[in-house]
Amino acid sequence: MNPMRKKTIILDFDGTLADTQSLIVRTMQQTISRLQLETRTDEECAAMIGLPLKQCFTHLIPMTDEMGDHCAETYRRIFFENVHSMDVPTFPHVLETIRQLANDGYTLTIASSRSRVSLMHFVESMHLQDDIAYIVASDDITHTKPHPESVLVTLEHLNVKAEDALVVGDTTYDIEMGHRAGCKTCGVTYGNHSRQELANAGADWLIDDFSQLISIVAL
Repeated sequence: MNPMRKKTIILDFDGTLADTQSLIVRTMQQTISRLQLETRTDEECAAMIGLPLKQCFTHLIPMTDEMGDHCAETYRRIFFENVHSMDVPTFPHVLETIRQLANDGYTLTIASSRSRVSLMHFVESMHLQDDIAYIVASDDITHTKPHPESVLVTLEHLNVKAEDALVVGDTTYDIEMGHRAGCKTCGVTYGNHSRQELANAGADWLIDDFSQLISIVAL
């Protein structure tokens, strides 16, 4: 496969850089239990990952808009209790690949459905802040994934054309977001959505290991 020759890489966080599925699903289940909502399986909860927090619950269980807000608030409180007791590892080869790409002159950014406070907690704990040039979190924008606003804001901030950027993520929401912004996309197959789902969404590339990103964007 011919290299893309892209210089700006817009990365998702959950399911792409960090293996947060267990933490998220556990916190969702605790939120559902605490609020005495209809039960859902772990698999059903995991399928919501990638959506904005409130929508994770409103898409999962029939509820009012007000209850959706209550779910999101409750989730955040439980999450910060859990995050100190549960390990959140990066996926294999993520850290070294990011550092190599940054050293090679690529501009790396993050576009996440996670809140800025939560996202920065992870970025700093993983010592990525020196390698990530720009971050867009859910509370930085009006329209979240799969709307292209996160990518468009990033491109405008960096003064980069869509055709010169690559969006990388583990869900169909990431792929749709990238395409709607006019960018090429790369799906990682080890995250929250399957290889087939990513292919059906139109991912331009699929990788099974984060280190394969180097061969896609290499000059």
